[in-house]
Amino acid sequence: MNIKLSNERSSMLHGILLIALFSFSAFYIGETAWVKALSLSPMIVGIALGMLYANSLRNNLPETWVPGIAFCSKRILRLGIILYGFRLTFQDVFLVGLPAIINDTIIVAGTILWGIFLGRLLKIDRSIALLTACGSAICGAAAVLGVDGAIRPQPYKTAVAVATVVIFGTISMFLYPVMFRMGFLHFTPEQMGLYTGSTLHEVAHVVGAGNAMSATVSDTAVIVKMIRVMMLVPVLLIITYCVGRGIGTDEPADQKRKINIPWFALLFLVVIGFNSMHLLPSNLTDAINTFDTFLLTMAMTALGAETSIDKFKRAGYKPFLLASLLYVWLIGGGYLLTRYLAPVLM
Repeated sequence: MNIKLSNERSSMLHGILLIALFSFSAFYIGETAWVKALSLSPMIVGIALGMLYANSLRNNLPETWVPGIAFCSKRILRLGIILYGFRLTFQDVFLVGLPAIINDTIIVAGTILWGIFLGRLLKIDRSIALLTACGSAICGAAAVLGVDGAIRPQPYKTAVAVATVVIFGTISMFLYPVMFRMGFLHFTPEQMGLYTGSTLHEVAHVVGAGNAMSATVSDTAVIVKMIRVMMLVPVLLIITYCVGRGIGTDEPADQKRKINIPWFALLFLVVIGFNSMHLLPSNLTDAINTFDTFLLTMAMTALGAETSIDKFKRAGYKPFLLASLLYVWLIGGGYLLTRYLAPVLM
């Protein structure tokens, strides 16, 4: 038993070291002149390297390394987001204020309801529609996995939903900085942060896109995004209640459902509170932020390593059609809210 456990840990370590190697490479590439000219952060370089790996060398490496890659895309991402709190203070949160909360509430509720309606219209499996809608509305794959624990669908349905939110979130991570820098959106950095945080799928995508634009955009976007992440808790409670009453599912109503609460979001707030007291010297805070950037680069690289073309081919077109329609809503609806509602509330 001990030998087996040791082998499993060794295999996981191999996967983690592989992602770390890609991340070091991303940092090195990020220092080149042409990458700096494009304002690409190591995180964006990392996800690009991960996607190249996923569609080339992935099948030539041991499957036992996969848990290590998954560890980077989940656990290390959570740690990276927690430590990201050292970049922010509660004074920053107060500056974002009411517009962010209202924007996020409308986006989350609107996306889930719109996703359920479109799922019925397109005659998509209800579990896939709900998983995709919640992933688009709240926090990407993390929300999909949270809802998975509440409704317990077949594994392939969860995989399809994760694939859709990852691909559209990845597209946004590259698209948003381009739209912002070319002036298509006519947003201030604060507005762009609000728009990015309230409409991008994954926390990692928000961090990557925000850092590719500016520190102001990134800080605002992460705060807005974390408000969305925290909305996962009431959403899961409502879904669990509906499942328990047999609403919208074909499964028995007498089964207990597990609720996955995003504790990392609460720890993120704890770190912000600690940082708001300015107890650490600036050089130590800078060192923590550099280490945090590396952790987030590892998470982004691992996320890219899970983005293979074959996964999308096996899923069929309807879940991606649903995700694309939700994506249009996020871009268009989020733009209207940020452009016209937020200024009224400020």
